[in-house]
Amino acid sequence: MHNQDFFLSAIIYLGAAVISVPIAKRLGLGSVLGYLLAGVLIGPFVLGLVGTEAGEVMHFAEFGVVLMLFVIGLELEPSLLWKMRRSIFGLGGLQVLGTATLIGFTAHFFGFQLNRAIAIGLILALSSTAIVLQTLSEKGLMRNIAGRSAFSVLLFQDMAVIPILALIPVLASLGAPADLSESALNNIDGVAALPGYLQLLIIIGAMSTIVIIGRFAARHVFRFIAETGMHEVFVALALLMVIGIALAMDAIGLSPALGTFAAGVVLADNEYRHELETTIDPFKGLLLGLFFISVGASINFALLVQEPLTIIQFLLLLILIKFVVLLILGKAFKLKKGYEFLFAFLLAQASEFSFVLISFSKQNMLLDEHTSAILLLIVTLSMAVSPLLLIFNDKLVSPILARWQNKVEYDEIDEEENPVILAGFGRFGLAIGRILIANGFKVTILDNNPSNVETLRKYGFKLYFGDISRPTMLEKAGIKNARLLILSMAEHDEALKISKFVRKKYPNVKILARARDIFHVFEYFNLNVKTVQREMFESATELGTQALQQLGFSNYEAYRATRTFKHHEEQVIDELYKHWLEDHGKFIKETRRFSEQVAETLNAEKNYSIHDTDCAWDVASLKNELTKEEDKIT
Repeated sequence: MHNQDFFLSAIIYLGAAVISVPIAKRLGLGSVLGYLLAGVLIGPFVLGLVGTEAGEVMHFAEFGVVLMLFVIGLELEPSLLWKMRRSIFGLGGLQVLGTATLIGFTAHFFGFQLNRAIAIGLILALSSTAIVLQTLSEKGLMRNIAGRSAFSVLLFQDMAVIPILALIPVLASLGAPADLSESALNNIDGVAALPGYLQLLIIIGAMSTIVIIGRFAARHVFRFIAETGMHEVFVALALLMVIGIALAMDAIGLSPALGTFAAGVVLADNEYRHELETTIDPFKGLLLGLFFISVGASINFALLVQEPLTIIQFLLLLILIKFVVLLILGKAFKLKKGYEFLFAFLLAQASEFSFVLISFSKQNMLLDEHTSAILLLIVTLSMAVSPLLLIFNDKLVSPILARWQNKVEYDEIDEEENPVILAGFGRFGLAIGRILIANGFKVTILDNNPSNVETLRKYGFKLYFGDISRPTMLEKAGIKNARLLILSMAEHDEALKISKFVRKKYPNVKILARARDIFHVFEYFNLNVKTVQREMFESATELGTQALQQLGFSNYEAYRATRTFKHHEEQVIDELYKHWLEDHGKFIKETRRFSEQVAETLNAEKNYSIHDTDCAWDVASLKNELTKEEDKIT
């Protein structure tokens, strides 16, 4: 019966994930919110498919956070961490200190004793590593300045868990014990019961052991296992190592995630790093999803119904305080162009480590049952609304900031009468502009990126900072007398608006446009703009030519195959456009047919003799001539 319950729970959790996450992704809500909503639906307060075991599942699924930190550590080298020391210790340290101080002061204002207010401030100062890193990875934000800054803060917060755990017993001793139930009065044992200096020595010894083993022994062990040729044994070794480190860190009172992160960093230059990443990644993704579902299922709606105003008030205060502190720090550390708001929204929730710290505070009789329950609910709700905060930033805050930041003085354009106007001078437009200028044509160049304009002016290019979507800017640029308008800008929707305006008011101006994909090409066709170039198409076909050469095609064969492919694309695009307008189903069907047709054409081409016009490429005839010459010599 026990096995049946286990498998039934597994089906419920997996089914909830499979149904809710794709729907959430399709609606633009992201996978994290999908997992959380799935947990709410199957939880005891909606469908009741899972009950009190959700909390136990969450503790098991927290191992996903441990695996995630290990994988991230594998991608970092110690030298890179040293370069990030300013943001880790500066930005991260100020965030924890500032947020803990403000939250602690607020808690004291609401009547909590000073020692408990300080503990609440420290517990809620942390942010969710699981949610933030999953969001950064999913949205591709890890490499921008807001993502890197958020990651630095999270690293410091994970390290801060250690001193916070050490401070909680000290804070508990400074006041009267909290009023706890009989079941909550657990004795502290193990390393936590030892004197502080012994705890410190054990911690230093454990971290040193990880470094020594990772640097000197791990490589030989991995090689020995890899030489067996049995992938499942390598999987077992990877999991054994991570679980062992996590258990060891937990036993000495350290954050398991921090310990495995340190192990990952030590192994970052190991030749088996990529194998470890691919081995761990499936487990990490599954357990993280399970963790988010458990968070959603563990929301205590009964307490929320009993004290709605208190819970909502404290939840809003928590988000507001963290947001303000993070926004100020973002500006102080020179995060600009809306990144400071993204940084603040990313970290405005509480942490999964807060569950551990609240439980530990209750064990040490620092927090009572009622306060602990309220804090647990606030932490859970803050994590649940975190994806909504990011959606709010993407849909409302970012567009407003973009409009406000664009209220800058554009360059005054002298009355230009050049035959060509080039809109957009990034990587795509730069190549076009250089070709035209090198061939003696005068070009009026406009770009809406001030830093790009400033940089390119240093290299001698004459270009104007301006918004070409404004009719007045177009007129000053000389659209009335221009022969060509080249839309090489990356803002595709703006480019379509410009095309529509120019087609209507200046029909004699020829428009050449950059398109994102074939559907964007069709939108230009709707505006009677026929000279359209897909931004990746030519470079992709060039690389395809080189790929064919590497696979054994002669230079001519590769060139000819690519040329045939491009010619076929040009021939069918008009027909596909008609189907796209009339019948989407037929469009898909015809796209498949044309793909099969081009494959047949290329196969047939192999059997054709070389055309007379291709004699310069006729490698076969050259070989025959060489063979004849060799025969004469012999």
